[in-house]
Amino acid sequence: MTDEVVSVVTSTSFKDVAKLLAQHDISGLPVLDEEDRVLGVVSESDLIGRKAAEPPLMSEASDGRESFLSETPFTAGEVMSAPAVTVHAEETAAGAARLMARRGVERLPVVDDEDRLVGIVTRRDLLRLFLRPDSEIRRRVVEEVLTDTMGLGANAVAVHVVDGIVALDGRLERQSLIPILVRLTGQLEGVVAVVPRLSARVDDSLLTPPQRSTHGVPW
Repeated sequence: MTDEVVSVVTSTSFKDVAKLLAQHDISGLPVLDEEDRVLGVVSESDLIGRKAAEPPLMSEASDGRESFLSETPFTAGEVMSAPAVTVHAEETAAGAARLMARRGVERLPVVDDEDRLVGIVTRRDLLRLFLRPDSEIRRRVVEEVLTDTMGLGANAVAVHVVDGIVALDGRLERQSLIPILVRLTGQLEGVVAVVPRLSARVDDSLLTPPQRSTHGVPW
C-alpha cells in the first residue's frame, strides 16, 4: 500500500477535489471524518457523473438576460460513493485483489482496527506484486515459510512456481501441518494460487490430548 494518502473531508468543494485529482495524477480520493475514519471515496467518475446529471444553474444579469453559472457548488460529501469499500492492513494482497474484482473498484482505502485511514492500495500497486518473478516467490516459500517459520527444512517438500501459481509436492510428518503450509504460502506477495499435493505420515487431526487432572497429571 501507499501510506502517504491524499484525502479530503466532506466539506471539500467540488473544484478543490478536481484540483487534487489533477495535481497528484490520481483517479480517486478517500473522504474522511474528523477522526480520520473513511466515510466514502470520491473519484473522477463521481465528479463527472454528478456534473452531467445536474441541470445548469441560471442567473439573471443586471440587464435582465439569463446566463449560466460557471461553477456548481458541490462538496465531496455530496458526490462521494458511500459507504467506502475498505480493507484492513493485515489483509493479504491476494485478498485485496479479490475484493477489488468482486466490488468493481480500482482502489481500496486501508484502515486499522478502528477504521481509521492508514494507507491506500490500487490495482497498479497489486499488479506490481503479482509481477514478482517466479524464482523470487520460490525462494521466499523455501526460506521464509518452510525454513524460518515452520522449521521444516528447505527440502521438506518440492516447490514449483509457474506464473505465480505455487505447487507443493511431498510428504509431511503431521497432517495438521498441511493447512498451515498452504495458508502461509498463499499469503506471500506475488502468489496467485497454491496447489497442494501433500500427504502426511501421521493423521493427527483425529488425535486428542490426554485428559489432565486438576494437578496437571494425566489420568
